[in-house]
Amino acid sequence: MAQAKILVVEDESIVALDLQHRLTGMGYSVPAVAASGQDALKKAAEIHPDLVLMDIRLKGDMDGIEVAEQIRQLFDAPPVYLTAYADEDTLQRAKITEPFGYIVKPFDERTLRSTLETALYRSQAERKLRQSEAWLKAALRSVGEAVIAADDNCRVVLMNPAAETLTGWKQEEAMSHDLSQIFQIASGGTPVPAEDLLKMVCEGRAEADLTNHSLRLARGGEAVPVDGKAVPVLGSNGAAKGIVLGLRKS
Repeated sequence: MAQAKILVVEDESIVALDLQHRLTGMGYSVPAVAASGQDALKKAAEIHPDLVLMDIRLKGDMDGIEVAEQIRQLFDAPPVYLTAYADEDTLQRAKITEPFGYIVKPFDERTLRSTLETALYRSQAERKLRQSEAWLKAALRSVGEAVIAADDNCRVVLMNPAAETLTGWKQEEAMSHDLSQIFQIASGGTPVPAEDLLKMVCEGRAEADLTNHSLRLARGGEAVPVDGKAVPVLGSNGAAKGIVLGLRKS
């Protein structure tokens, strides 16, 4: 496994060098140390760190929070803040940048190691999750079948392009609506409210076959003959979290 790269941003040179020495001894790569906000941005662009160990109080035009926010946006490197003290307003500003940890000065090596290991683990996990989500979205865009997902409150959380074409709703519009405001599923000419379909699938913990059904669209009121399935989304404890419908025109 490659060494995690950490950018240290600390305007006290003795503290910065001590941190660099400690982190290197722990097995991390510390290719750069910055003493100001501008220097930190420049070095982040050069090394693309995995994590930034950032002193909240920096000398100069930008404090550590402003710098951390820019580095997070530009290089996807989350901050772990170093602070000796901070007022409530500063801490509230820091929260907006979604830091992966706080280390209060003075600190010991054990605290430093555990905080950084936790932050790096979380960062890697979030990157993997974002990558998986990107692959999933790409896959859903490429399939011809309409895919619609709703949460356990029957609110739409996802629609692929095929579903947008089938229903006449854009995902951005649909996400503020209940499934029943977009369509109803009808079997033998009898509409089945979306809430009932959701309840039926989730409570049964099994998929529902929608062969020879029709999709009654809210816009225009037309009925489109469809085949497909409704599948429950289950959490790690087996509890129902929502539903996914896969539909295609008959």
